[in-house]
Amino acid sequence: MMEGILEGVSTALSTYNIMMVAIGCFAGTFIGMLPGLGPISAIALMIPITYGMDPASGLILIAGVYYGAIFGGSTSSILINAPGVAGTVATSFDGYPMAKQGHAGKALAIAAYSSFTGGTIAAVFLLFAAPALAKVSLSFQSSDYFALMVLGLTAVAAFAGKGKFLKAAIMTLFGLMLATVGTDGDTGVSRYTFGNMDLIDGISFLLLAMASFALSEALMSVIENKKMSKEEEKALKTNIGSLKLTKAEVKEMAPVVGRSSVLGFFVGVLPGAGSTIASFLAYGMERSLASAKDKLKFGKGSIKGLAAPESANNAACSGSFVPLLTLGIPGSGTTAVILGALLSYGIQPGPTLYTDEPALFWSVIVSMYIGNIVLLVLNLPLIPYIAKLLAMPKQILTPLVIFFSLVGVYLITFNTFDIYMMVIFSVVAVMLRLIDYPMAPMILGFILGKMMENNLRRALTISDGSLNFLWERPITATILALTIIMLLFPLISQYFSAKIVAEEDR
Repeated sequence: MMEGILEGVSTALSTYNIMMVAIGCFAGTFIGMLPGLGPISAIALMIPITYGMDPASGLILIAGVYYGAIFGGSTSSILINAPGVAGTVATSFDGYPMAKQGHAGKALAIAAYSSFTGGTIAAVFLLFAAPALAKVSLSFQSSDYFALMVLGLTAVAAFAGKGKFLKAAIMTLFGLMLATVGTDGDTGVSRYTFGNMDLIDGISFLLLAMASFALSEALMSVIENKKMSKEEEKALKTNIGSLKLTKAEVKEMAPVVGRSSVLGFFVGVLPGAGSTIASFLAYGMERSLASAKDKLKFGKGSIKGLAAPESANNAACSGSFVPLLTLGIPGSGTTAVILGALLSYGIQPGPTLYTDEPALFWSVIVSMYIGNIVLLVLNLPLIPYIAKLLAMPKQILTPLVIFFSLVGVYLITFNTFDIYMMVIFSVVAVMLRLIDYPMAPMILGFILGKMMENNLRRALTISDGSLNFLWERPITATILALTIIMLLFPLISQYFSAKIVAEEDR
């Protein structure tokens, strides 16, 4: 194994491959910044370029594009509330409010440091534990995945302010309902399409995310038509490029980044879980662990709320290479495209890949760490310039956001029906926002809906329709127990804090 690692290190550190990492990160970052063009589009654009390359160099370039695009997606989430990638939806919850407060530079810097740390921790884990973790991911069954999705849904508590849990729960159910639109994967029968062929494939995530966040935000700014005060304008221009983090902020971030990176990596290792669930789980976990005072900051520009999903999604991206390389199982649409690229090189991923192709296997893992350094070095100097996007007059920025949202969705399907549906969803989203209903739980329910349904069906089939699968397997029972603890944790902490206050009053 050590010989293979050393061979991988020497391959990854060659001048040509370092250049491939840099090109991949640079291209991925800028493609990811454009709403609608996520990592799948970025990698699809790069695959023809890699055909004439050595497989190791080609895969290193593609891996660089992958985590570069995720990083770029975070930038658009923070600056214009346009999460074109599912893994960066949670980043917008606190990143965008922070940018609106005139701290876009700081928000982008926190995202950069958190992503770097998450990717680094994940790369170290990958280096020493990839073959062993492959066996762990194989032990997961449908019932375990279903329990994991239920645990993910408990993050709804993280998006509910005081007294708004019912509203958040309603929006989660709405998201689960939207996920059922389209063709039933089990029977092949169309559901809730109302005879419309355009709905046969269901509702696109990108369409829903852009309508709920970017387009509805643009429409809200038109409706509210708030003019910035001179103080706000001054704060925006003064602080927009500030990258400085105080010692107190670093101290606040450090444990959050550590916990979220470990969680994100292990969630990423599970086939089908990926960076989206990792980021939501990390956000929910941090809000549950936060003190009553810190909880109030979530959704309003919390450092913890930004650092947690950013660390988790980057760590999960690295973790997703474990099932891909060691089992040949793609955990997401992006890794499915990467699997296609591997097969086109004549390489069959599997348990023996790290012994049959050590240079390829270990060089990709080592390149991930190099890529994280490249992303940090590349993006930190550019932050002050990227952040100035917010200083643009609202009369220019709002039409640009609307334009990129509509064009981004249209370029995926080239179907005008999607544009009409997006406009309808954005109008509904504006109406719901005006009566104080949160959008994040709906997106969470939509993302997890199909995966929950498929895994529940498989689990019920295996157990002959019995609900015994919920407690028969120790992994399933443990995850469900964690779910109950997470749901009860806010109530328990509230009870004890009230008890402490009562004792102090005496």
